[in-house]
Amino acid sequence: MYLNYFGLSDNPFSIAPNPAYLYMSPRHKEALAHLTFGLRESGGFVMLTGEVGTGKTTVSRKLLEQLPDTTQVAMILNPTLSALELLATVCDELGVGYESENLSLKYLTDKILDKLMENHQQGLNTVLIIDEAQHLLPDVLEQLRLLTNLETNREKLLKVVLIGQPELQQLLKRNELRQLSQRITARYHLLPLSKPEVKAYVAHRLSVAGGASEVFQPAALNAIYKVTAGIPRVINLLCDRAMSLAYAQQKPSVNRHLFYAAAGQILGDDVLSQRRDSHWPLVFTLLFVVGLAAGIGGGMIYG
Repeated sequence: MYLNYFGLSDNPFSIAPNPAYLYMSPRHKEALAHLTFGLRESGGFVMLTGEVGTGKTTVSRKLLEQLPDTTQVAMILNPTLSALELLATVCDELGVGYESENLSLKYLTDKILDKLMENHQQGLNTVLIIDEAQHLLPDVLEQLRLLTNLETNREKLLKVVLIGQPELQQLLKRNELRQLSQRITARYHLLPLSKPEVKAYVAHRLSVAGGASEVFQPAALNAIYKVTAGIPRVINLLCDRAMSLAYAQQKPSVNRHLFYAAAGQILGDDVLSQRRDSHWPLVFTLLFVVGLAAGIGGGMIYG
């Protein structure tokens, strides 16, 4: 509704996934560098963690773009599976045929190992990416470790990328998973955007949509950082509402008070009243909002 009013060709803060709006902050670039380095090492696992909405999916998409053409990727987006179901899903992703009436852990493991060896002989690397990995059961993680046992004198034939929330770090501290934890060659915990990065993020998305960064006044940009704690997904939600309010009130730009009004509609006035304090006490409520947004939009809704 406000696109023509602000001279935009597209909604800059839509919660729909759109790779054109990807914004790689210095933190996201550093995370990508850690993962890329880890996949070049001889170990079997690399790990990326971060709170909900901080940009883990952004990094994983960029990682996929940078993998060489000689890489076959298996992607698991819903890891709430048993060990048997996980192996069957890996087979499906790698194009490995199997007899559904003859399923067993050994049968599927042998099928996958044969495929890994076949890829290696053809000069192909095999990478398994698991999103929301904090939901993996310990016995499933152990099964993944066993899959990475196949190796040459120089490297593992299967590399696994684990992407998840901070709970994944705690999960891997369990004693029964210490062997897997020791095989992680690169770890990175993605933090929310800093204050300068929030300003650059908003400007980037407006620019892609054909708008000017002046849509948000400097005081409003400061408020965005304070209220959202630098979480990209929450920034999208609140900025979209703020621009809608500006349009409704026929304001030429979004000022601080208008942004707070928009934030109050999304977060609630009781939460917003904490804005005079540190923004960190808002994090748990913001995570709830992020989860709600994910349920509405799904997929990658920030860039």
